[in-house]
Amino acid sequence: MKEIKAAVQKERETLIQYRRTLHQIPETGFSEYKTAAFIEKELRTLGLQVKTGIAGTGLLGVLDGDMPGKEPKGLLIRADMDALPITEETGLAFASTHSGFMHACGHDGHMAMVLGAARVLSQMKKNFSGRITFLFQPAEEGPGGAKPMIEEGVLNAPKVDYALGAHLWPALPHGKIGIKPGALMAAMDTFEITLTGKGGHGAMPHLCIDPIDTSAQVIGALQRLVSRKISPTCPAVLTIGSIHGGSSSNIIPDTVTLQGTTRTFDHNLWSSWREEIERVLKGVCSATGARYTLDYTPGYPPTTNNAQVAALAAACAQEVAGEESLAEPEPTMGGEDFSFFLEKTKGAYLFLGTGQKESAPLHNSRFDFNEEILAVGTELFCTLGLKLLSSQI
Repeated sequence: MKEIKAAVQKERETLIQYRRTLHQIPETGFSEYKTAAFIEKELRTLGLQVKTGIAGTGLLGVLDGDMPGKEPKGLLIRADMDALPITEETGLAFASTHSGFMHACGHDGHMAMVLGAARVLSQMKKNFSGRITFLFQPAEEGPGGAKPMIEEGVLNAPKVDYALGAHLWPALPHGKIGIKPGALMAAMDTFEITLTGKGGHGAMPHLCIDPIDTSAQVIGALQRLVSRKISPTCPAVLTIGSIHGGSSSNIIPDTVTLQGTTRTFDHNLWSSWREEIERVLKGVCSATGARYTLDYTPGYPPTTNNAQVAALAAACAQEVAGEESLAEPEPTMGGEDFSFFLEKTKGAYLFLGTGQKESAPLHNSRFDFNEEILAVGTELFCTLGLKLLSSQI
């Protein structure tokens, strides 16, 4: 749509300023007070209906179209607000002013694009029927803000039929738009295992129950869940990322603690991880005499795009940025709580390529991106959003 493209071009500098202002005030999950206050002010300036304090620091702005419609639909465009506990090392003139915290995952860019879409679409109310909710969510990095916002009614007041989200993605070349029907990101859970034995002298292991030896057997058996229990055509990851136990070379400790994560795209496997892990623990501990506790915490479900919305998104991407811009990204074992919105609506989650030779990865103290992508993402949100509101999907 030429009108959208022209409007977005007029807002290019505003988009960049949004990003840079938000980049300087990074805040972690459920502590995004300055961030939310800045966004609230901008939404009210646009004349939107604003609701704050959702799931703590979450907020939204609602825009009604002026065109009449028999059955007006609802669209949600979401941005995540939280930053990471990382000390920034980019050297940017607009670097973080909050020591020890940084927008190292692109959420500053996500907020800028959704604010930009609100600016552009608020000028185009005559062009659409229905309601658009611009939603700003806390705590995507954990423990998760999408689910509590849904529980507080953001999909019902106003009613939402479609949901859109996007992530800046350095794994794709700059300017590429990654769109994929079906599973895009994995379900992710975390767990903690405590193994308790009987400590004693390292020279007399026969008088002890060794939790370190037990932990080694547990880790091996857990890895064999993936290699021997799960179909090789079903992508799955089980990672032990932390082991703590012992204090000296000649002392067998009483306890060892393991922490890990599971990842999969498969709903059936996702629901069975805890049972499988506990089965391993029972078997190994029965053999060694150790005891165990398992604290298993379900995380986010798989991020699964609606096929029809993904197809429309692909067409819009080519309209916005040209046929050569479209890419089908590989699914990633990373998790994303936008998945909760996709479980309740028809929608899609998109990747916006920011990769260059010198690009640092996400969650890195040197992460940065070419700000030209902000206009691309904003235009895509606006173009796709209006087409969804008038679609029969």
